[in-house]
Amino acid sequence: MHDAKPPAPELFTWEFATDPYPAYAWLREHSPVHRTKLPSGVEAWLVTRYGDARQALADQRLSKNPAHHDEPAHAKGKTGIPGERKAELMTHLLNIDPPDHTRLRRLVSKAFTPRRVAEFAPRVQELTDRLIDGFIEKGSADLIHEFAFPLPIYAICDMLGVPREDQDDFRDWAGMMIRHGGGPRGGVARSVKKMRGYLAELIHRKRENPGDDLISGLIKASDHGEHLTENEAAAMAFILLFAGFETTVNLIGNGVYALLRNPSQRERLQRSLAAGESELLATGVEELLRYDGPVELATWRFATEALTLGGQEIQAGDPVLVVLAAADRDPERFAEPDTLDLARRDNQHLGYGHGIHYCLGAPLARLEGQTALATLLTRLPDVRLAVDPDDLRWRGGLIMRGLRTLPVEFTPASTPPEADAPSRM
Repeated sequence: MHDAKPPAPELFTWEFATDPYPAYAWLREHSPVHRTKLPSGVEAWLVTRYGDARQALADQRLSKNPAHHDEPAHAKGKTGIPGERKAELMTHLLNIDPPDHTRLRRLVSKAFTPRRVAEFAPRVQELTDRLIDGFIEKGSADLIHEFAFPLPIYAICDMLGVPREDQDDFRDWAGMMIRHGGGPRGGVARSVKKMRGYLAELIHRKRENPGDDLISGLIKASDHGEHLTENEAAAMAFILLFAGFETTVNLIGNGVYALLRNPSQRERLQRSLAAGESELLATGVEELLRYDGPVELATWRFATEALTLGGQEIQAGDPVLVVLAAADRDPERFAEPDTLDLARRDNQHLGYGHGIHYCLGAPLARLEGQTALATLLTRLPDVRLAVDPDDLRWRGGLIMRGLRTLPVEFTPASTPPEADAPSRM
């Protein structure tokens, strides 16, 4: 007699949010393309195996455009960033398909170049040191609110060309956007609307008086005489900010937490950094992206026609969510996938996606992740968790995976003399 299949695990509970990996292992084995009802009430397919995930991410029949969703119009607001439709911020790379996606990505790539990211490295280091200076004398910190959250916000604001005196407003709006229901009702949509108004005004100013920043680059970028429209430029600046900061908050937070839970790997990385090596840091950040990455599920896709995926029939109009966190722990693809190995070589993880929607900001995220982790482990060599791991809470929300807080303790140290003078970020 065959053993009965064990019951499907419960998804999207607080317990699941704390450690979703056992549930994902069950889905990979028993129901790799799994139909489920999401907390919003929308029904969608979850894709959990690496091979299926990679195929789905590159399949042009799975559209990014929410217009292909077969739910009634009122439900469409449940499948994107709250408020982006009303604020006319839909025309960004996460919501469109070729040929518009090809044109926009080519234009944006002209402004958001690897060279621009590389030239930005000293500023990221300066921001990182200044944030650590703010708490190093206390001997304790919440690494999310005092470090992982402000670092990418100030960095992307600098890169976009947001004046320093306006950056704290951005920090407030961004804080509201990542609470995912933890703030006042409608707060996310209001923050998106305020950010949209500000970006429109900033784009107008940069058009009149361009600088050497990303928004000026977006305005100037042209392709065969074609430019971004003002709406497109605002939507692109918005998504670079939105996608570019929350992912990095979680990369740093999840990454530090994983290292604190794996002391031998953390000590190995500290020895490597002390020896002036960079190779383990580079492979280590990729492994942290695979092991407990910042993006749990890839953003929404919608079937434009009936198709088969992982043996399942998907109907036209069905939403499909690729579970990157499950695919990146697939034992068919990664040896010992539940083990953190900072020196892992064959690591084609899907943390930044795959195909034409591969994350445009990956070089900036890598720079910020590497700088933050290296500086933190070097300047706070005995950093340790200040609470029991069971007391930590993960933010609710469908796409991202990140901690609400990360309280740590360490031996206090004095700030370098040049950092004593008070100054703004």
